[in-house]
Amino acid sequence: MDQHELRELGQRLRVDAVRASGAAGSGHPTSSMSAADLMAVLLAHHLRSDFAAPSNPANDRLIFSKGHASPLLYALHAAAGAISDEELLTFRRLGSRLEGHPTPRLPGVDVATGSLGQGLPVGVGMALTGKHLDQLPYRVYVLCGDSEMAEGSVWEAAEHAGFENLDNLCAIIDVNRLGQRGPTRHGWDTGAYAARFGAFGWHTIEIDGHDVDTIDAAYAEAAATGGRPTAIIARTEKGHGVAAVADQEGQHGKPLPDTEDAVAELGGRRHITAEPRHPESAPCSRPLDHGTFHPPLYEKGEEVATRNAYGEALAALGDARGDVVALDGEVSDSTRSAMFAKAHPERFFEIYIAEQLMVATAVGMQARGWMPYVSTFAAFLTRAYDFIRMAAVSRADLNLSGSHAGVAIGQDGPSQMGLEDLAALRAVHGSTVLYPCDANQTARLVGEMAGASGIRYIRTTRGKTPVIYGPDESFHIGGSKVLCATENDEVTLVGAGVTVHEALKAAARLDVAGIAARVIDLYSVKPVDVDTLREAAEVTGHMVVVEDHWPEGGLGDAVMSAFADGWAPPRVIRLGVRDMPGSATPEEQMAVAGIDADAIVAAAHDMVDLAALP
Repeated sequence: MDQHELRELGQRLRVDAVRASGAAGSGHPTSSMSAADLMAVLLAHHLRSDFAAPSNPANDRLIFSKGHASPLLYALHAAAGAISDEELLTFRRLGSRLEGHPTPRLPGVDVATGSLGQGLPVGVGMALTGKHLDQLPYRVYVLCGDSEMAEGSVWEAAEHAGFENLDNLCAIIDVNRLGQRGPTRHGWDTGAYAARFGAFGWHTIEIDGHDVDTIDAAYAEAAATGGRPTAIIARTEKGHGVAAVADQEGQHGKPLPDTEDAVAELGGRRHITAEPRHPESAPCSRPLDHGTFHPPLYEKGEEVATRNAYGEALAALGDARGDVVALDGEVSDSTRSAMFAKAHPERFFEIYIAEQLMVATAVGMQARGWMPYVSTFAAFLTRAYDFIRMAAVSRADLNLSGSHAGVAIGQDGPSQMGLEDLAALRAVHGSTVLYPCDANQTARLVGEMAGASGIRYIRTTRGKTPVIYGPDESFHIGGSKVLCATENDEVTLVGAGVTVHEALKAAARLDVAGIAARVIDLYSVKPVDVDTLREAAEVTGHMVVVEDHWPEGGLGDAVMSAFADGWAPPRVIRLGVRDMPGSATPEEQMAVAGIDADAIVAAAHDMVDLAALP
């Protein structure tokens, strides 16, 4: 396209963004209008993407990190012929693929955006994938807003991209000066952003974001720059082209006052189209065939930390599946993902202490068809919780491992203890939450995670625990194990992870005291084994639930969920960590918290004695 046609294409994108928001009666047209010329030139001259085949592995990737500018994204799809004008005007309506912020419901949208500061970190994951896994020449373009430059996750991504020399990554910063409630921190000072990106080793280009020739040259320069990523920092005007809203505060997140007048001021509707350059065909290096997973095996009676079994099982899964990748946040010696790194160094990614970036990188990798396992301390995953939440919105398939969970870690103290993780991960839509108690169970569940969908979380323990299951025992997501039971059981003891072993000790002591106790290993915290819990409740009528976690949202709440919807619940005593821990040995920690065998025995006696009262 020549200069005139590029300008016309930019105007079409503006007009269609205004029309879509006007039809919806809501949206962010002014944020779309500022970046319209940037996207017009990218679409017409530089984006190599087959919109008719969005899953083509050679396609360039485009991420709208400023997801509120979704009217512009949908206008771009319309200009490329990927959606009709009729569908464009379904923006934000019930059942439409064109949601208020982009999601993968629309083919070609790899990840959900809208929570700011996430697009560039996800782009790092895609760029790493292109260079080191897919080994394909696609480029990754990320449209960012200037407001989101205040997010720390942006600079986690910027530093790592510079460190990894990701010259296939191009960030486009739409510096339109205005945020939601007024001016941004740096306004139109494009040099402030250039200095920051430059400090992390990026090539930076400052341009007028409405000059199509300058924009065109900037994209060409970015593609020609080797050895480092490029940031195109474009000064633009919010609401560009319509005097009533151009560079005006108070217009964010609103349709224009008069859609028809605005369209007329922009010169009316255009029907100019742009067919992006098709990518060069290239073979995909992603392994398609999977072998048989041979998990590590442990003998009953051994003492093995479940984090060790996780690392060994992950390495074995990497042997069976060439699509498995592992990411860690500089604690791989502790999480034991270092075992995978040693066995499969080409598929291991050290993200350093940047948990938000680590999860986002994994989201980018899974969007390209890989199977990530992300490992860190359970406590530190909470730092990345918004990224996990958005991964679910992205319909991502993602495996997370949190080690060093609960007070059982001992002397390190509460800053290192995962005590919120079960609640946090249970609350994620469609998630799976697993808490194994021994090595064989852990190893099997690592393999089960690979066959599941959505966000999968496994909680592992720092210290050694006895192996209580044989190497041939099977486990499935949504299951549990009844470790001892009779028809005369008076109380049910429910545990997971380290508390299973305490429950078994307690059951043996209760038996001596003449109280028959049923013990359930509820290793699948979500989905929970409703049938087994209800059967136990019918037989015993009493339950002691014990967890190495705060009482809110963890194992106890998972158990109680089995008795929702009018099902008569048993009498329940819930043992959990209720006071802020200090530093002590693991045994002292569990005793002080009231979750050891002594506490379980006392709770069971209280319950049974109370039931015996007239």
